[in-house]
Order: sequence, then structure tokens, then C-alpha cells
Amino acid sequence: MSVAINIGIEEKDREAIAEGLSRVLADTYTLYLKTHNFHWNVTGPHFNALHAMFMEQYTEMWQSVDEIAERIRALGVFAPGSYAAFSRLASVEPTSDDVPSAEEMVAQLVKGHETVARTARQVFKTAEEAGDEPTADLLTQRMQVHEKTAWMLRSTLERAS
Repeated sequence: MSVAINIGIEEKDREAIAEGLSRVLADTYTLYLKTHNFHWNVTGPHFNALHAMFMEQYTEMWQSVDEIAERIRALGVFAPGSYAAFSRLASVEPTSDDVPSAEEMVAQLVKGHETVARTARQVFKTAEEAGDEPTADLLTQRMQVHEKTAWMLRSTLERAS
């Protein structure tokens, strides 16, 4: 038995928002996996600090992917959940097989967090135009997290003067 969804958002708008959220989900999951990989493989004089920082970041993203996927489901659309789907949808560059230097890891993560923030900002416009406040709120939170994390990571690359 299928029950119609009547939450005050037109079906075409719900589908457009869910498509955008699917891209946010794919970007977040791809960045989560990259961050977890870097947590495992970081080396060098800043190992302890970066290892702990990366763990905090991937843990936060792991929790957020569930929130994003559940919002997609609340809109009446199935959430993507395979590597094939994520690779089709993601803008974040996946990790290569090579293990980069700690500094390069941080630079790649800055780029990844900025990418997720841009994707979320694009979807925010769609949600806002459709009057989808819960999605707009979720995206606002995600943009804040990714912009702050990018700033913190960028700060580790700056030289003291």
C-alpha cells in the first residue's frame, strides 16, 4: 500500500530537492571516506594532531550522512547508497591509491570541504524556493560545518609569521 505524501511541497519540488540532497550525500560520503583513509595513513611530525583531527571530522560526517539520507526519504525518494551511485553524483575528488604527504592530505581535505559547502549552497536555493525549511535548515548546518572545517584545515597549512 502506498500513501500519498502531502507535506506542503509539490512532488516535482520534492524530487528536485532530493536529487540535490543526493549530491550532498555523495559528496559527504566521498569526503568521509577520504578523511577516514587519511586518518589511517597520515605520517610525519604532526601525526598525533592530524590523526585526532581527521577522526573528529570523519565521525561528524558519518553521523551527517544518516541525517541527509533520512531527509531524502522524508521527501519520498529513495536515497542513493552504492559506490557506483556516489561516484556518479559526487563532485568531491575520490582518493587516489597513492598516499599523499600530510600537507597534501590537508590541502585535499580543504578542497573537499569547500566542494561540499558549494554543493549544499546550490541545493539550498532549490529548498528555499520550494519553502522546504527543514532541508534549508539541514543545509545551513552542513554549510557551517564544512566552511568551519575548511578554515581550520587551511589554518594548519599557514606559516606563522
